[in-house]
Amino acid sequence: MIIVISKTLLWLHGLIAKRHSRTWKKNWKTNKVPPDYQCPLCMQNENESVHVYKEKPKGETDFLLEGDSGYHREILYCKTCGHYRSVHGMDIPSLYESNYVDSTYGGLEGIRKNYERIMTLDPKDSDNSGRVDRVIQFSRNHFSCPPSPTRLLDIGSGLGVFLGKILQKTNWQCTALETDSRFANHTRENLGIETVTSDYLKLQWDRKFDIITLNKVLEHVEEPLKMLQKCTLDLAPGGFLYIELPDGESAACDREGFEREEFFIEHCHVFSMASMELLSRRTGLQSQELERLREPSSKYTLRSFLVHAN
Repeated sequence: MIIVISKTLLWLHGLIAKRHSRTWKKNWKTNKVPPDYQCPLCMQNENESVHVYKEKPKGETDFLLEGDSGYHREILYCKTCGHYRSVHGMDIPSLYESNYVDSTYGGLEGIRKNYERIMTLDPKDSDNSGRVDRVIQFSRNHFSCPPSPTRLLDIGSGLGVFLGKILQKTNWQCTALETDSRFANHTRENLGIETVTSDYLKLQWDRKFDIITLNKVLEHVEEPLKMLQKCTLDLAPGGFLYIELPDGESAACDREGFEREEFFIEHCHVFSMASMELLSRRTGLQSQELERLREPSSKYTLRSFLVHAN
């Protein structure tokens, strides 16, 4: 089911937070949040520790990050905007240097096999097919006269399934941006898609795109605001951004709660509808549509279409 919200009413979030607080009290631990800690989205100090992990949850990939102190991680919750922050002392930057692809996909052969598996899924069973159809649908309504060519940048392209499916259904000019050379080589050599291998925040270029997509990317970075701010500079006038994020509000209320993949260690942030909207507003972007859905894979997801504010 998809819930579409044309405009987020932030004052309603207090009602949601109260309902969630009743759910979490069963799992609270006696941990103190540093008094000077601020929520990275609303910048308020009303935060609390709502869950503590002393071992990795079932299903989380074993990234071999524990070190001498073992596995210890906490989920902090902002009582003002409902944003979640995963805090720990493990070395996450090294995860994306080499370990992530090997641990998650099994190296180059695993990348190829997973790409083929996802691309051949029945559309009703595919998160990717639903995502592609939604972006194409929005673009048809958004552009009264579609740019020719329509230039799309996909940041954090990973397996390349999003762009692979886009090219099956459109004639858009697609560019993939990926930090991992193995993903990048797969997208460039096997799919024939222009691929840039770089840290987006360090990338210096003079290019504009009509559509910029970040599919489950911003939750992986320490400072999502900086990444989205850079996107605004690369977005062509009249274009739009599509962002997709894990829905912490819905996941926390699920029977599995904080054991769900939305809260796995590779996610620095887990969003609420309010914190997603705050992220957009702080970059000077305007939400056209905000949606909450349960994907075929069972993931709880938030997504939003953003444009330059007038």
